[in-house]
Amino acid sequence: MKSAKSLQIQDIYETLYDHFGPQNWWPGDTRFEVIVGAILTQNTAWQNVKKAIENLKREGLLTPGALHNAAVEDVQECIRPAGYFRVKTKRLKHFMNFLFEKYSGDLDRLFSVPTQLLREELLNVNGIGEETADSIILYAGGKLSFVIDAYTRRIFSRQGIIEPDAPYGRIKKLFEDSLPEDIGIYNEYHALIVRLGKDICKTKPLCSKCPLPPCSLE
Repeated sequence: MKSAKSLQIQDIYETLYDHFGPQNWWPGDTRFEVIVGAILTQNTAWQNVKKAIENLKREGLLTPGALHNAAVEDVQECIRPAGYFRVKTKRLKHFMNFLFEKYSGDLDRLFSVPTQLLREELLNVNGIGEETADSIILYAGGKLSFVIDAYTRRIFSRQGIIEPDAPYGRIKKLFEDSLPEDIGIYNEYHALIVRLGKDICKTKPLCSKCPLPPCSLE
């Protein structure tokens, strides 16, 4: 039997889907593009990541082999729009070294690894945290791993479902225990949370436009 919190989580998914419709997220032409986007989107807006990815494409650097072999300076120049470009270049290079040293640059081999082991390996890559690892696993790997971000914390703490400072793993488990084991739902739910957090449930929220039940701020 599902807990009250689990039922709330399910109800919120249905409410958001009915309100916003499908989000078609994560945008990316290839699995590798999704991985690069997941690393670049740390601490920046998506429109800036799009510019960086377009630069990498234009320079022919958006394949595993090309990015692995690219000069650091060339990568930095391409991803400058994403901010923290020196730090993010290091993170990209750390991931590429991992991918080539352990899996010979082969994404099929990488994503054939069982989900929990894959997650542990990604978390051991310098610069990849839990949110980025779960984004890679879910959106590039097509495996069940729910993504928790700042929007999730904000929205669901305001709804009284989680504590704002609850550990990442506890929130992740709550969502995964509450939802069907369905890649499409994991994908769509996270995208809908981002949509609500970005457009309505902001730091200064637009509560009158929110489709969810009244929360602690109202």
